[in-house]
Amino acid sequence: MSGGVDSSVAAYLMQQQGYEVIGLFMKNWHDGSVTIQGDCPWIDDSNDALMVAQKLGIPFQTLDLSDEYKTRIVDYMFAEYEAGRTPNPDVLCNREIKFDIFLKHALAIGADYVATGHYCRRSESVDTDGKQIFHLLAGKDGNKDQSYFLCQLNQEQLSKAIFPIGELTKPEVRKIAKQLDLITAEKKDSQGLCFIGKVRLPEFLQQQLKTKKGNVVLIPNEHIPDKQAYNFEHCTDAELAELSQPNSFSMQDGKIIGEHNGAHYYTIGQRKGLKIGGFKEPLFVIETNTKENIIYLGESESHKGLNRAGLFVKNEDIHWIREDLRLKTGEQRSYSARIRYRQPLEDCCLFQKEDGLYIIFKNLQKGITPGQFCAWYADDELIGSGVIAY
Repeated sequence: MSGGVDSSVAAYLMQQQGYEVIGLFMKNWHDGSVTIQGDCPWIDDSNDALMVAQKLGIPFQTLDLSDEYKTRIVDYMFAEYEAGRTPNPDVLCNREIKFDIFLKHALAIGADYVATGHYCRRSESVDTDGKQIFHLLAGKDGNKDQSYFLCQLNQEQLSKAIFPIGELTKPEVRKIAKQLDLITAEKKDSQGLCFIGKVRLPEFLQQQLKTKKGNVVLIPNEHIPDKQAYNFEHCTDAELAELSQPNSFSMQDGKIIGEHNGAHYYTIGQRKGLKIGGFKEPLFVIETNTKENIIYLGESESHKGLNRAGLFVKNEDIHWIREDLRLKTGEQRSYSARIRYRQPLEDCCLFQKEDGLYIIFKNLQKGITPGQFCAWYADDELIGSGVIAY
C-alpha cells in the first residue's frame, strides 16, 4: 500500500474476492534534502495507507527498505548518469525491490500473493507440455496502462502477482474509493521516484556527481545526412548497424552557444533546463559526451539528430517475460514496442544477432536514450524488454 488511491482500492477489491489481506508500506528513503516537500512525502503517504487499512479493518506494517533501495536503485542511478546514460528507476524498483525483497518478505510472513495498484492485468495458460505460462497484459485503461514499468518481471514473480484494478479505469477506481469514503479518494497521483516522491534531480545527482563546466554546441540540421529509406522487416546486417547507430558529433560540427554544469546531468531528448534562449524553435539535447563533457543540441522537434530508426540491446540486457518466445541467433520477429512510458506502441522488427538484439522501427523514433528500457508487445501482451545500449 503506497498511500495512494490505486493500492487502497486494490486492497478493498482483494477483500471482496475473499482473500485475507495484509497492508504493507515500503519506506525507501530517509533523506528529505533532495525531495520537493509537499510532493508525496513518505510520512504522509504512510499515514494515509495506515488510515485506509484501519478503515478496511486489515493489519498494517511498514517495511524499511532504505538500505536495499540505496544499494540497488540509487547507486545504480548514479553509475548510469555518470556513464552518460539515463536510467529508469521505476522499472528497477519493481524488479529489484517490490517484486524481489518486498515479495520475499510477504511470502515469509505467510502470504500467497502480492497485490499491487498497477494498471495492468495477468492471465494464465498451459503450453503443449502442460507447463503453466503467465502473461503480463496492458491495463484496460489506455491512459493509465502501467505494464511498461513491469517489463523486467519474470515468470516466477508474475506467478505471485495480482493486479486487482487492471480491469478498471482511473475514474472507476476513484468512484469506488469515494463510495467507501477513503481518505485517498481525491488524492493526486504521486510523481517522481518509486516510493520516494518528486526529487530535485540536479541536487540529487550532485550528491555524488560534481558540477563541471563544459560547452554547449548547436548542431545545424543541414549538417546531418538525410535518413535513407528502409524496410523495417527486411534489413541486411549492414543496414541494421547503420539504422541503429547513435549520433556522434564533434565541436567542429557546430558552434558553441553556451555552458553547462556537467554533461552527466542531461539526457537525449531533453528540452527543459537548458537555460538558452533566442531561438525560433525549442532546443533539444541530441547527444551527450560525458568523456569530453560536451552536450550537443538541435533546434526544433523535427531536427534530424533527434530521430532514429533503430536501437541496439546487448545480449546480457535482453529480458524475456515469455521465455518460450525467446529469439535464437539469426531469428527475427515483428512486434510493437515503446521506448518510454506512455509512448504509443510503434510497429517494429526484432533481429537477434550474435552480438545482441537490433530493434528497427517502421517510423523514426524521437529521443532514443541509452539506459532506458525498450519493451515489446504482441497485441496487449508484454513479451520482453531490454536496456537500450545505443
